[in-house]
Amino acid sequence: MFGFSWAEIGLIMAVALVAIGPKDLPVAIRTVTAMVKKARGMASEFQGHVDEMMREANLSDVKTEINKLRRFDFKSAAEQTIDPDGSLRQTMGDTVAAVPAVPVVVEDPPPDAPAFIPPAAAKRRPVPDFIPPGTKRWGF
Repeated sequence: MFGFSWAEIGLIMAVALVAIGPKDLPVAIRTVTAMVKKARGMASEFQGHVDEMMREANLSDVKTEINKLRRFDFKSAAEQTIDPDGSLRQTMGDTVAAVPAVPVVVEDPPPDAPAFIPPAAAKRRPVPDFIPPGTKRWGF
């Protein structure tokens, strides 16, 4: 429990034998062991209660967060953020419904761009392995 070695326990027993005496030593050992058992029991009970409270607290927090996410309505939240008093909706009225959707057109590349770039044109100058400090690097 406290990290005592057998040599330390033997030394404590020898001092207790001299200090308490051989007649009262068994009673003292029983008393000490009973106190240690009670302390361990109280510590484990306390730890169990703390663990249970943490589990309940975390589970209730997680449950409320999940319920919030389930009830979350993005459309109404966005409308409340963008147009809290509804004036934008009144102003736009039916014009939003009357505007047709514009299709997205993907354009081809411009005709003057080459379809193929030769490897020699795309080749860059190699960067040296070592560049001395204070050297300006132009074009690398």
